[in-house]
Amino acid sequence: MSQTTQTDLIGFADVAERLPKFINKIPNLLSGLKQAYIRTPNSPAGLGLAFERATKNNPYGDALLFEEQRYSYKELNNWANQIAHFYLSIGIKKGDTVTVMVENRPELLATIIAFAKLGVTSALVNTSQTGKVLTHSINLVKPVAIVVGEECRVAVDEIRQDLAIQPENFHWFADQETQKGAGKAPKGYINLAEVLEQFPKFNVPTTHSVKGKDGLFYIYTSGTTGLPKAVIFSNSRWTLAYGTYGHVLNLNEDDVMYCTLPLYHATGMVVCWCGAIAGSSAFAIRRKYSTSAFWTDVQKFNASAIGYVGELCRYLMDAPASENDHKHRVTKMIGNGMRPNIWGKFKERFGIQEILELYASSEGNVGFSNIFNFDNTVGFSPTPYAIVQFDKEKNEAVRDNKGFCTKVQKGEVGLLIGKITKRSPFDGYTDPEKNKSVIMNDVFKKGDSYFITGDLVRDIGFRHAQFVDRLGDTFRWKGENVSTTEVENICSEYPKITEAVVYGVEIPNTNGRAGMAAITLHDGQELTEQDLSQMVSDFKKNLPAYAVPVFLRIQEVVETTGTFKYQKNKLKEQAFDPAKTSDRLLVLLPNANAYCDVTSEIYANIEAYQYRF
Repeated sequence: MSQTTQTDLIGFADVAERLPKFINKIPNLLSGLKQAYIRTPNSPAGLGLAFERATKNNPYGDALLFEEQRYSYKELNNWANQIAHFYLSIGIKKGDTVTVMVENRPELLATIIAFAKLGVTSALVNTSQTGKVLTHSINLVKPVAIVVGEECRVAVDEIRQDLAIQPENFHWFADQETQKGAGKAPKGYINLAEVLEQFPKFNVPTTHSVKGKDGLFYIYTSGTTGLPKAVIFSNSRWTLAYGTYGHVLNLNEDDVMYCTLPLYHATGMVVCWCGAIAGSSAFAIRRKYSTSAFWTDVQKFNASAIGYVGELCRYLMDAPASENDHKHRVTKMIGNGMRPNIWGKFKERFGIQEILELYASSEGNVGFSNIFNFDNTVGFSPTPYAIVQFDKEKNEAVRDNKGFCTKVQKGEVGLLIGKITKRSPFDGYTDPEKNKSVIMNDVFKKGDSYFITGDLVRDIGFRHAQFVDRLGDTFRWKGENVSTTEVENICSEYPKITEAVVYGVEIPNTNGRAGMAAITLHDGQELTEQDLSQMVSDFKKNLPAYAVPVFLRIQEVVETTGTFKYQKNKLKEQAFDPAKTSDRLLVLLPNANAYCDVTSEIYANIEAYQYRF
């Protein structure tokens, strides 16, 4: 969000006007807030406990829907118990970490519940990772075992010799409905579905000994070193999300939450799923997002709520109008990244009444949720935070002559920081050095500490904010965080490229920022037609699809500051406009297999939204 109007500003009268519609949510919300905030690090807490509670509340109601598969709460709980009993039998215990690399399907969720009941931390690896990045992600958290879906096995096999996991702890699920057929495991893997048959279905005794401070997930975020960082997501943190976002959604046993987001990300795994668990509702998932199948799936599963990121909403808006647009019972949605320019249009076209936009990060301690259902806001925050003046040129918060920060005025933009307290702790990364870099001390008085979100937001009043931009060395594209350094490293491996500077640029009517690389070539080198296709092939081989640079800029020399930092601000400003530079500009158009030059005509077409990036 980069623009705001006076109508976006919120005051007490605006909130009071919405209270009548909000009142019916209050009992459920208070119940959630009680669970979220009346807890200590040593209180029993977390996903395992909440799932057993939902099973007790609605044992025969649908818990999970996938393709033609249907699991009641009791069936899914029984399956998870068998997995948990197996892992207990081989000595896996609370405090251990197990890597889980399975795409969105029931086997993933049954495994996650099982580990949650044991107090085992599930390392949720991005299923599109391969090679060095995958090796790094797995070894980083020192897992004692790995659970691999057949759909991800080739990627794991390629790096298996580099993993510090005992050979007998490579476990496998066939890429099929394993509750009906275990399949045949490849050499070197234990077939989980096969061994589970001999284990009991009753609840394991460990669930109530899992405490808030115990790890639940590792969720990976883009690292400034070019490799992913692992963020510990504790059971206490999950309970906070469950008590707030989960109960704000206000689902019940008749509801179905449809989620196509990757479940290795917190929006899908935490926010969407905990909304279903909080209401003892059904969670309908799809392996990968599909625009053409979206509303058909919604009808098939009789969904009443959907999870989203901004890019998903744009894809749905771009699709041709259809009778399916209103042939459903979806009235509410939860997620993040809804753009102001489609917010109202989306509600009108698809009959949505509530957009529960939220703000949170895998590693952060501050969250917002649009509980009052205003437009164009990430919502209200009950957690302690501040929005402080920020100097973009110096890339740091502004300090006064006493060394303290200053909060922005209502309507102004600043850096969002979250106060670190016992109730709003910073769980941190696996690397203590990274923790130091994201904590700001002595902000408003000596001795206080705040988490630096790295996000610029606008204060629009009554503890509401609008998201504006992301700072630093990551940007979001296709709903994913892209590490500029990771892309720079891959680009620089191309034989003719000597250096690459990667940054995000805005394309009109899209969400986030598309990747652009300013590259310099080795002396005397030029890019041929073969290079333009070969680069695409190489980049796609070594990077997830969303991280492949959309634009290239060929420079003779990379501009740096006196401290040898890249001059990215100027590059971002000029972006891919051929009128602003004499450098050669290239673009990878949708469905193309090679870069082509950005002509004035192509530029005009991009600006006019003629291409669907």
